[in-house]
Amino acid sequence: AIVTARGEVCVAGDSEYTFAIESISKPFTLTLVMQDRGEEAVVEKIGVEPTGMPFNSVIAVELNRSAGNPLVNAGAMASVSLVNATSAVERWERIARIYDTFAGAKLSVNQEVYKSEAETNQHNRGIAELLRSYEWFYADPLETVDVYTKQCSVGVTTTQLAMMGATIANGGVNPVTGDRAVDAKFVPKILAIMMMAGFYDGAGRWAWQTGLPAKTGVGGGIVAVVPGRFAIAAFSPPLDKHGTSVRAARAIDHISKNLGLNLFDASR
Repeated sequence: AIVTARGEVCVAGDSEYTFAIESISKPFTLTLVMQDRGEEAVVEKIGVEPTGMPFNSVIAVELNRSAGNPLVNAGAMASVSLVNATSAVERWERIARIYDTFAGAKLSVNQEVYKSEAETNQHNRGIAELLRSYEWFYADPLETVDVYTKQCSVGVTTTQLAMMGATIANGGVNPVTGDRAVDAKFVPKILAIMMMAGFYDGAGRWAWQTGLPAKTGVGGGIVAVVPGRFAIAAFSPPLDKHGTSVRAARAIDHISKNLGLNLFDASR
């Protein structure tokens, strides 16, 4: 699915099939943190450097002496802990509302995915406790991990995901509803971290080949943003060793090359 900054929609395939957003949720929660705390808080309390390691690496936490960046699991959970809220319920409600604003639709949690991931998220709980021991976590770890698990279990269609990306492409304003999801001044920072860390330890190859800020998720989805123009979302379940959809990555790379979208190409 492609959604332009003017709200035009172009789709191919089963674009209305709902799948779990998983880690593609991370930059959208980050926008809420930036609205609440400002961009410097992200640098100081989470970090913005790529780790060069897998998305759930404990070693990265120890070596970097930080949560890494907001798009790996450690940094994403730290992001959730930084959302202004007086309870886990309020924290989740605020995150859910911002997702709805980006998508221009009411999204919901896939309860089957949530139940499965809540029963097997011991690794994330361990990372959260480790971060707290270093004072890099800013709310109750168990409650925060549960909220993080919910956000990863949100169901989206490819069209809805493209709309979320198009809202970023449109300077933070949903191109169909006209609702602002995030201040325009934060959009370049969101795109920068998507370029540097959106594909984890495969981010360098993605930038080399495609030249677009993007975020991948183990649910099989990818969203890529062409600033000021449109967003491309694709979904196909089989993943590579980095947890990225093989066919979705190839589809977006194909579109980028054929339309001359690479942001590093001076002739574009």
